[in-house]
Amino acid sequence: MSTLWRGAQPLVLASSSEVRRRILNEAGIPHIVCPPEIDERAVEQRANVQGPAEAAQVLARAKALAVHGKGAFVLGADQTLALGNRRFTKPQNRDAAREELKMLRGQTHELHCAVALTRDGKVIFEQKETARLTMRLFNDEFLEAYLDVAADAVTRSVGAYQVEKTGVHLFEKIEGDYFAILGLPLLSLLRALRAQNLLAA
Repeated sequence: MSTLWRGAQPLVLASSSEVRRRILNEAGIPHIVCPPEIDERAVEQRANVQGPAEAAQVLARAKALAVHGKGAFVLGADQTLALGNRRFTKPQNRDAAREELKMLRGQTHELHCAVALTRDGKVIFEQKETARLTMRLFNDEFLEAYLDVAADAVTRSVGAYQVEKTGVHLFEKIEGDYFAILGLPLLSLLRALRAQNLLAA
């Protein structure tokens, strides 16, 4: 069977994200999942992280370096959301999701997505991309309807939305790479994999 993958081993994905796994699957990149065990806040503190964009890059690198696979290429990724100087995290429940969305509606926020590729403890490639997303000034009735439809999914993504699903109804404008918005800057990653002769050129 013909394949675009040229690596001797599958890529190691240092993430438990279902979205990242789906992106790699649909791109035909064989991989195994090995979520890293790191304390993200401790990593940020040690690195003296100054902002959400830097945080995404530092965490992507830390995740990749935390997973060991002899000779294997390890992929780490992270994403942060910021509205001005305020950084958002995954809401714990519906009430928290509601409050996040009330703060984001009618505003333009930034999603910073970073990726790092390592091998045998060395960083081979890093990339950070930023997207700008503008939410509609929706009313409270719509907000409650959205929370009903999205259900538990609002707790699985920063900002309480997934643009590839019902979260798209929240927005009036989206600027940036679609894959980076989902959580993995795929086009940049593919270039890096081709540079390492892991993909057919």
